[in-house]
Order: sequence, then C-alpha cells, then structure tokens
Amino acid sequence: MDASDLLRGALLQISGSDAVRTAVTKAPVSRSVVQRYVAGDLVPEAVAVTGELRGTNRLATIDYLGEDVTDRAQAERTRDTYLALLDALAEADLARFGAAEVSVKLSAVGQAIPGDGDAIALENARAICEAADRAGTTVTLDMEDHTTTDRTLEAVRALRADFPWVGAVLQAYLHRTEADCRDLAGPGSRVRLCKGAYKEPASVAYQDGGEVDLSYVRCLKVLMAGEGYPMVASHDPRLVEIAEALASHHGRTPDSYEFQMLLGVRSTEQKRIADRGHQMRVYLPFGEDWYGYLVRRLAERPANLRFFLRSLAGSS
Repeated sequence: MDASDLLRGALLQISGSDAVRTAVTKAPVSRSVVQRYVAGDLVPEAVAVTGELRGTNRLATIDYLGEDVTDRAQAERTRDTYLALLDALAEADLARFGAAEVSVKLSAVGQAIPGDGDAIALENARAICEAADRAGTTVTLDMEDHTTTDRTLEAVRALRADFPWVGAVLQAYLHRTEADCRDLAGPGSRVRLCKGAYKEPASVAYQDGGEVDLSYVRCLKVLMAGEGYPMVASHDPRLVEIAEALASHHGRTPDSYEFQMLLGVRSTEQKRIADRGHQMRVYLPFGEDWYGYLVRRLAERPANLRFFLRSLAGSS
C-alpha cells in the first residue's frame, strides 16, 4: 500500500467525524472552495451550471446531495427537489435525449428509514423516474457502501421493469463487481463503472490502488464486450485510454458508451474528450449537504486535497 492509499484511508476514516465536519463546514473559506466541486445550493443554480456545460458539448448527471435520511418527510422533500429539478431542466430544454439526467442515492430518498425503508425509497425513486420519463431523460441509481449493494441492484431491477433505461452503478474496488458486470451487460443496460469511494473492509474490497485499477480494467472488458451502454467514470488518463481502445476493439460507436468525470476535476480534459466527438458527462452535485461528498472526492483523488488545503492556507 503506497502513500496515496494511506491518505485515502485516513480521509475516509475522518469523514464520519462530527468535529472535523463542524470545523470544515464552518471555515469561512470552505464555501468558496466548494464552489469548484458543487453547483450551488438550489435548483436554479444547478440548472445554470448544466447550461454552461452544454455550451461546451458536455452532458450532465445531477445529484441532489444528502444521504442516510431516516425521516420520511425529509426523504419526500428530497424526492420533491428532484421533481422540481427535472421540471426546470425540461423547461430550459436541457433534459431531452438524456443531455442532463439525474443521479439518486436510495438512502437519500428513504432506504435508511427503519422498517419500510426499501419500499419507501423505491416508491420515491419511481416518482423520480416518472418525472424523468416525462422530461425525456434518464435516472441513474448511485451506489453507496457495500452493505446496500444487493438492495440497490434489486431496486434497479424493479424500476427497469417500467423504465428500462434506469442506470446502475458498480464499484471496481469490490471483489464482487466483475461478476455484477457480467449480470448487467445485457442489451440496453446502462452501467456506470467507478472505482469506489467508501471505506470498506478487506474482506469485500481491494485495499491497494493497483489492485483496484486492475479490477477496473477487468470490469471494463466485460462491459465493453457486452450489449449494454458502459459509462466510464474515471479521471485516470490510463483508464480513459484503455476504455477507448476496448471500445474500438469491439467496434463501438461514440454514441454507444460515454465518459464521466466530476464537476471541477480535470475540466480541460473533459472539454478535450468532448471536442474529440466522445460523449462526456459531468457528475454535477448541488445542495447544502456537501461535506460527505467533498471528503470522498478528496479521498478518491489526493490532488484534490492539495488544492483544498492550498485554498484554505491562502485565505488566512
């Protein structure tokens, strides 16, 4: 395990610290720094940033931040925010043909509620899918920690009965993911492949960055050889090149797969990929509950941490 792996583990460990959360969220500079990675607090701000991305030939998938909701009323408020977002995207002519879609965490719409959480989350996700269908776009169900993987994939299968375009997310650092890729590589299946951004035990996940990369490539091979629609979520130039090579090897056209990167990370490369005729989708989060998202992004890419710390230092 190298230094970057150790740093990643430390960041994920502190992500649950209330003291650290308070210190970071109350730091005067935090808001200005976070603006690089988060598209504001409100729906109009998210729509505005989406429009800016479309002006540079980039697509968007929009995430209303928040997770582990245990209050049904809050889960319904999150659902309603997505409904308002989809209406606003349609009104701005940004939703058609999936130009801007939404990403939904099931724990944000009720999965973590004791008792009937899975049913509540599925009901709310279905309402979001219905709104997306009316707007002419799609929904991707985000993946969270490994304890929810099976339940999330069950929700994907249930929703695909009525909305076959619902996207799934698979995390390459989990030992199980290559097999999940084989299960989900069927015709029309939209699958986002990412490395993974939660602190997981060695019993279920690779701990070494090199092993995660190798798993990512194995999973890519399965998805590119399949009949689905791979969504390659990585900022790693090597993995982007491998994805392009695999797509070419399997005779894929540029509209049969896409690349995905995070808002604020490698923006120049995002534009370059889009300008070369590839589909480049930006993961665009918005909302006030940005802390957990930010820490995981720092853990995924230590260069982000250096940027954040320099910004904090420069403000003092």
